[in-house]
Amino acid sequence: MLRLILLLPLFFIGFANAAETRPNIVWINVEDISPWLGCYGNDYATTPNLDAFAKESILFKNAFATAPICAPSRSCLITGVYATSMGSQHLRCEVTLPDSIKPFPKYLREAGYYCTNYGKTDYNFSADGCFDYWQQDMAPWRQRENSAQPFFSFFVVGGTHEGPGNFRDRYEAATKNLPKDLRHDPAKAVVPPYYPDTPKMRELLARYADLITAMDREVAKIFANLKEDGLWDNTVVWFFSDHGHGLPRHKRWLNDSGLRVPLMIHLPQNVRIETNLANGDRTDRLVSFVDFAPTVMQLAGLPIPPVMRGGNDMFGQDERKYVYAARSRADDMFECSRAIHDGRFLYVRHYMPQLPYIQGGKIYSNEKESFAELRRARNAGELNEESSLIWAERKPIEEFYDLQADPYEVNNLAGDPQHQDRIETMRSQLRAWILAHRDTGFLMEAEYHRRANAAGTSIYEIAQNQQHYDLVAILAAAEQASSSDLKPSDCQRMLLSLDSGIRLWGATGVQNLNRLNLEVEPALRDLLRLRTMDSSPSVAVAASESLLKLEDQQLRWGIDGLAKVLTSDNQQAVLQAARSAFLVGEKAKRLVPFMREVRQSLEAEQPSKRRYRDFNYASFTGWALEAALIECGAASPEDFE
Repeated sequence: MLRLILLLPLFFIGFANAAETRPNIVWINVEDISPWLGCYGNDYATTPNLDAFAKESILFKNAFATAPICAPSRSCLITGVYATSMGSQHLRCEVTLPDSIKPFPKYLREAGYYCTNYGKTDYNFSADGCFDYWQQDMAPWRQRENSAQPFFSFFVVGGTHEGPGNFRDRYEAATKNLPKDLRHDPAKAVVPPYYPDTPKMRELLARYADLITAMDREVAKIFANLKEDGLWDNTVVWFFSDHGHGLPRHKRWLNDSGLRVPLMIHLPQNVRIETNLANGDRTDRLVSFVDFAPTVMQLAGLPIPPVMRGGNDMFGQDERKYVYAARSRADDMFECSRAIHDGRFLYVRHYMPQLPYIQGGKIYSNEKESFAELRRARNAGELNEESSLIWAERKPIEEFYDLQADPYEVNNLAGDPQHQDRIETMRSQLRAWILAHRDTGFLMEAEYHRRANAAGTSIYEIAQNQQHYDLVAILAAAEQASSSDLKPSDCQRMLLSLDSGIRLWGATGVQNLNRLNLEVEPALRDLLRLRTMDSSPSVAVAASESLLKLEDQQLRWGIDGLAKVLTSDNQQAVLQAARSAFLVGEKAKRLVPFMREVRQSLEAEQPSKRRYRDFNYASFTGWALEAALIECGAASPEDFE
């Protein structure tokens, strides 16, 4: 028999009475963990407080982030709109929201909620106006003047971030209060087959388990404060992560291991919402981050804005069939991959298969102990077939996994005839999602900013306008440019298009030809003539990179093209050019004077505290230029310590 709780009224008579009936809502978002908790069946985990919380909550076994990295995930969480629709899918970026999109705490505040934030915001857009109280306070609701006022408290707990997982000093700081008897034995760690089974990898896995135990103790303080204040029975408490854990093949990877997250929601009996779920239940229903914001609006008794197009009912009868996710630029590494998941099967489409999983540069450097160990094991010949997959020189165009038969995603079934019907269905569903939600990621970041600036509007609004963004044609170009049957004539046709988005994919697709065809070379050079350089800096960078990677005789054209963009004042395009300089390696040697000048211009006034002036475009561009200078032999890693 369904356990039905009365539907929360959407309209109230008198604000005071409404405030009394609305539940408090607490979000506890811990960074960078997969469902490696005892309550999720992980025998290695030591999470007694979360295991106890699970008995008082609904545990979702199929909850998924919309991106395998933090800022894009949180931009979706806080708005109920896919990051790819807003242009906020990169880590990190700066976008302006249109009037039609508001972070949901603004709606809550307008309705009388007291809203607080603990830790980072990291939404890729301004959080101004979202919160009343911003302090690092484990009981922030105590600051409200009226104890009857409902509240929303957002906690971002950072102890499990990839930083402590990859750097010993940060790990020691994060676990300084963790007793020795709660620390994990590396010999008992379960090593996934995509890692080499080495003492160091076991140490890193044990370290992460320690961080999760320390987090478990930290989160328990929030639970205790709510109970101490008599708020537990009128507070909906969410616990979740922002994406998979912070070691390689999880964070930044568009796999189940990067997208599946723990999610538990304590739903008090006196919260009036229609559901057949109750605390203590474990449910298989699919849940996406895009569903969180509209569910909060529903819990608060507020109308769901039409722009929140996720809008799936997390508690009711309307269950979703698929969840969707995107991987775009992460730090300074450009990507364009999209995924669809039904809880068992995962399909991934890569539109830049010429780029490897591990692109190189600062983020993937030996500074992080995990990458240092993976490189050491590879160079020592200690990798088997499964643990070698991460080092592939190119990505496959498509990936397809059966998580029931292959939970570690090491057997790509994309070419298996037995699965072609399902693959075709998921491929078409993914394409429909890209088109329906007007995915901005098929333009480079600098290009959609250029178009939005020219139109005097937001990125979201230009993406909704077919005149500004012919997504059907540009997506078709991306599909063709990354396909296995790409021909020089296809690239030639795209390079001559009037649409800069199509020209971009023509210039990028040239790299998938493996050699520069005489039919294509003149068209690339025409995009780089200094007096008539392509109106889109993104196209000019892509054309320059392709010429430099595939042609030894025409270096001047590529160098001149990158130099012109690199020294411009377009920060998104400068970052793209800096990354291209790294990817072309030694051929970028002629750019050294430009790279040094630009890098120095990005430094902070007090470099001893922070090398670059912001942890955004300045840092990512600076890191890309550091890596490029090292790659072409003009600097050493020690120069940037």
